[in-house]
Amino acid sequence: MAFGHTRLDARRPPQPSYCTCSTTAAVVALCLVAVWMTSSMLVTPAEFSPFQPKVRPLAPHDSPPVTGGLTNAPVSAEETTDDDQQQNVREQVKHRDEQSASELKKKLDENKQVPDEKPSEVFPDGSQAELLNETTTERGPWPTQAAQSNKDTMEQTATSSAPVSYSWKLCNVDARADYIPCLDNLEAIKKLHSTKHYEHRERHCPEKPPTCLVPLPEGYRNPIRWPKSRDQIWYNNVPHTKLVEYKGHQNWVKVSGEYLAFPGGGTQFKHGALHYIDFIEEAKKDIAWGKRSRVVLDVGCGVASLGGYLFDRDVVTMSFAPKDEHEAQVQFALERGIPAISAVMDTKRLPFPSRVFDVVHCARCRVPWHIEGGKLLLELDRMLRPGGYFVWSATPVYQKLPEDVVIWEAMSALTRSMCWKMVNKVKDRTDNSCYVARSEANPPLCGEYDDPDAAWNVSLRTCMHKLPVDPTIHGSKWPELWPLRLEKPPYWLKSSEAGVYGKPAPDDFQADYEHWKRVVSNSYMNGLGIDWPAVRNVMDMKAVYGGFAAALHDLKVWVMNVIPIDSPDTLPVIYERGLFGLYHDWCESFSTYPRTYDLLHANHLFSKVKKRCELLSVIVEVDRVLRPEGQLIVRDNIETISEVENVVKSLHWEVQMSYSQDKEGLLFVQKTSWRPNEVETKL
Repeated sequence: MAFGHTRLDARRPPQPSYCTCSTTAAVVALCLVAVWMTSSMLVTPAEFSPFQPKVRPLAPHDSPPVTGGLTNAPVSAEETTDDDQQQNVREQVKHRDEQSASELKKKLDENKQVPDEKPSEVFPDGSQAELLNETTTERGPWPTQAAQSNKDTMEQTATSSAPVSYSWKLCNVDARADYIPCLDNLEAIKKLHSTKHYEHRERHCPEKPPTCLVPLPEGYRNPIRWPKSRDQIWYNNVPHTKLVEYKGHQNWVKVSGEYLAFPGGGTQFKHGALHYIDFIEEAKKDIAWGKRSRVVLDVGCGVASLGGYLFDRDVVTMSFAPKDEHEAQVQFALERGIPAISAVMDTKRLPFPSRVFDVVHCARCRVPWHIEGGKLLLELDRMLRPGGYFVWSATPVYQKLPEDVVIWEAMSALTRSMCWKMVNKVKDRTDNSCYVARSEANPPLCGEYDDPDAAWNVSLRTCMHKLPVDPTIHGSKWPELWPLRLEKPPYWLKSSEAGVYGKPAPDDFQADYEHWKRVVSNSYMNGLGIDWPAVRNVMDMKAVYGGFAAALHDLKVWVMNVIPIDSPDTLPVIYERGLFGLYHDWCESFSTYPRTYDLLHANHLFSKVKKRCELLSVIVEVDRVLRPEGQLIVRDNIETISEVENVVKSLHWEVQMSYSQDKEGLLFVQKTSWRPNEVETKL
């Protein structure tokens, strides 16, 4: 059932009926691990110190002028031209803000904090000013995805036509409460010439991002907290039963009164996910969950029970599946508090760097790995770290039906030609000799100008990339064991090259980490009044080195680290630390369901993104992905802070803290359950 590949020397599996492996190896990574649940058989192939800033609240009368046409005073949620009505709304907003401030003060008092005392660290001091400025050069060590990927779409430009006030309406779309704009663009999907390669499950973003609000499901309530949420969620939050009907007998999900229950089983997890996880490690000791293997990609994840239970082994899993392939499977995962995105392996590369996942897993994921020259398996080859494993649980591994035999033989031939080894023991040898020694160059090697790290809007290739032999390139060595890899600068960060903020790269990395440890410890843990036990799904919308996520690693949370396509490409650094994330263009919608994150963190993101597209649509996307009572932390210049504050006030969000120091501001707000009554006109 499972199948692990490695680009390492390997011994031939004992059963001659399985694929015969050559004795040479080309790379240090991919292992095809065959795990039978029935026969218990496995084979695997080849700085700064704390300070007390003087801060002042941002108030309407002293806010700086704002750009982009946004008003710098509270505005109504509906268009109005009557002065009395506007004044009335302002008074209501003021009253609501006063109530919010009073409630926050009460929370702080309960926590035995001094209400008037500001957090002991907010912004970098003078000696750390470089942390506010990125230095990016396309020819230097930090290119961007926008520069290195062959983007098919033109860059957007911002306009200054934002309204003075906002007239909010509910989205009038077929997906209703489950609306994902770039995956539910029916107009674009109808124009597709073919759906042969699942093109209809790919991203097709609207030409103009929507500014309507997604409705709440009827009976929606605050999610159940982790870890209880792994086993059950509120039915009304994700009221879908098709998966229960299709997979109920396989222990995926069941209806239990007002809950949906997740027994921890699956098609291949007959004895539960934990038994399956332990069985893989027993069969292949050097997988070493939570030590050697820390970051996993789960393809066609179902309800992501594998990822949910791998947390018990100190492993983080990026799970993905197409939207609606099995109704709401990714939505179930996120509601449970398990990382997942809606994505499909089709005609485009996945939004991840090369050579970053320690393990790739596929349990009955129904992906035709062997067809069309192995194009999809070659995409896994791009993403799998040399020395890592591909674990494949599927009927061709253990059944002898004619169709399964054909697939097994095709996979065996394909993996041999890719220099993957099905092995019992993996030896540490990394070079490209296997590629050179192949009798047939099929699949062919990619051209020297094909960048394996170019992943945004890049078409799949039917070719393989050579292994890095230069020790200064990421993927040429295995990372430190977890948790040592979290704090240690990656080996390829050179002191002779500048980091994102301009310091020598290893010093840059360390300064960023120390900065976020102090911010989290001195501000976010206490000063903002965040109820951390209620936080599980977190997103850092502009992650840089992943320092914010690293500073949270002791909490029971997971962080989706997002690297915007126009920011320095530091995502390989994040994976090297044992964290995960993806590339994204914030002028488009994120590939997740509505109401899937508890906390969003935006550090100098909005001031950058508004140069390319309308800030209003970006805030609407934030509203879409954030759960009611979820919170947003914005750190940016004071002009942008004021703009964001005006928009979220019009959305009836509660502003819990807004203050500035010099030209920098911090805004801490909480989304409410408010939704407008009016529905937009459907075109």
